[in-house]
Amino acid sequence: MTSPIEAEDATASVALDKKPAAETTAPDVKAPIGRSPGQLMWMRFKRDRTGMVSAGVVIFFFVVSALAPVIASLYGKNPYTLYAQEPDYPFLLDDFGMPAGFGGVSGDFWFGVEPDMGRDVFTMLLYGMRTSLYMAVVLTVLSVVTGVLIGMVSGYFGGKVDYWLGRVTDFFLAFPSQLFFIAFMPVVVALFVSPSDETPTYLRATAIILVMWFLGWMGMARLVRSSVLSLRDREFVEAAKVSGASRWRIVRKEILPNIVTPILVQGTYMLPSAILSIAFLSYVGVGFVEPTPDWGRMFALAARGNYEQNPSFLLFTGVALVTFVLAFNLLGDSVRDAFDPKTGR
Repeated sequence: MTSPIEAEDATASVALDKKPAAETTAPDVKAPIGRSPGQLMWMRFKRDRTGMVSAGVVIFFFVVSALAPVIASLYGKNPYTLYAQEPDYPFLLDDFGMPAGFGGVSGDFWFGVEPDMGRDVFTMLLYGMRTSLYMAVVLTVLSVVTGVLIGMVSGYFGGKVDYWLGRVTDFFLAFPSQLFFIAFMPVVVALFVSPSDETPTYLRATAIILVMWFLGWMGMARLVRSSVLSLRDREFVEAAKVSGASRWRIVRKEILPNIVTPILVQGTYMLPSAILSIAFLSYVGVGFVEPTPDWGRMFALAARGNYEQNPSFLLFTGVALVTFVLAFNLLGDSVRDAFDPKTGR
């Protein structure tokens, strides 16, 4: 039996213990804050100087492309006017059709003028960048969506569905893409326009997207299929099946969030590849034609022999194209490292 003195001493000791405990609690201590995978990815990406610089370059190109009409209006030139025939510039080209000085670079023409025609290179580059980037974005989105859908259906259902979709993918991969582009582009255009009529620019752009989309989704489909195959038998997917979740919910909530990383990284590699393919078509004469500004057509004009006497015409176009492709590829590497730090460079 506890005596009153012992009970009083116990109460006093408890009261004395409470005060030091309250005093030792640090008022500035904050509870730990959890971060989502997206926040962790962004923190790792911000620490990557190469990725940040590449992202800035890519954003700069897209902003300039979107504001091309505004910049051209402030600049006071456009990519269609033949300035060599304007009375304000009587000595823009010499008797051989070549610009004076270093490609005609001057205060009026920042990047010089086009040989023979006398068009402004700066605005041609702006509008050519706009054409190529917009086309590449549309083509990349279509190819990614198609590849993801086919790859997920093939990988998740398996069996005969996987077998036949795999054979279809192999069939399309058997096509020589570059030769197919060159051979099939005139066929697609001829289906809608008579050979005697001039093909509208929008129809030519649509034909380019359709032809390249036709052979541009297989790599993404194979990547997604392999990723889904590695996930469909995992514990969390089996748990979702046992809980009665529908197939659509399992694919949308369980599988798709876990394959966002390879899809995003592959998409960053597909866009610059699409730009180069579009430029290739215009370079060989089956893409955009006069007077539509395009990176590939500008390379084709420079390759006719004028670049030897007028290096500036190829210089600015080449620097712009190489800079954008390199920046986007480096951006893809940085995004991959941010999502998966184990693969860091």
